Amino acid sequence: MIDVARQLFAKKGFDETTMNDISTTSGKGRRTLYTYFKSKEDIYTAVIEYELERLSDRLEELSNKRMKPQDKVIELIYTHLSMIKETVARNGYLRAEFFRNIWRVEQVRKNFDADELELFMKVFREGKDSGEFDIENVELVAQITHYCVKGLEVPYIYGRLAPGLSVQDTRPLVAKVVYGALGKSVKRNIY
Repeated sequence: MIDVARQLFAKKGFDETTMNDISTTSGKGRRTLYTYFKSKEDIYTAVIEYELERLSDRLEELSNKRMKPQDKVIELIYTHLSMIKETVARNGYLRAEFFRNIWRVEQVRKNFDADELELFMKVFREGKDSGEFDIENVELVAQITHYCVKGLEVPYIYGRLAPGLSVQDTRPLVAKVVYGALGKSVKRNIY
């Protein structure tokens, strides 16, 4: 039902999609739909949660990879931004609703933000423990990194961040900024 609702919201928009549309398209009765969701807003919230869970799962998978912490940080940043952009682009009309009602999205993404913060702390602790990063307050650095990446979402989605440059072009500069902030000097080519 959630994927059907996502598709309908993406195609018709939140306002034009009805509970009846969702129940009919999903092949479930309205009674079944109302058993799980009290309102269309509840379904919309579930759609956002589902999309954020996809992103969270991918970031967690990445954080568990066997790679240097410095490379993980860059991968986490680029994966976050590219998946947010892909999610917003894939969801058509839902994109407008996402930006129009950012407060609702912010309420739903609290769990995602907390999970992402934990992942950054994990990677930064790993880098600090291995001597790769020279940071004193892992939690603070993770918070700053998380909010910096979150602040880049909208410019990245709209293509305003480094227009005309490819991801490959921007990685060395992003790595230099991130490594500099972490007390790590860049002595090799990144990607």
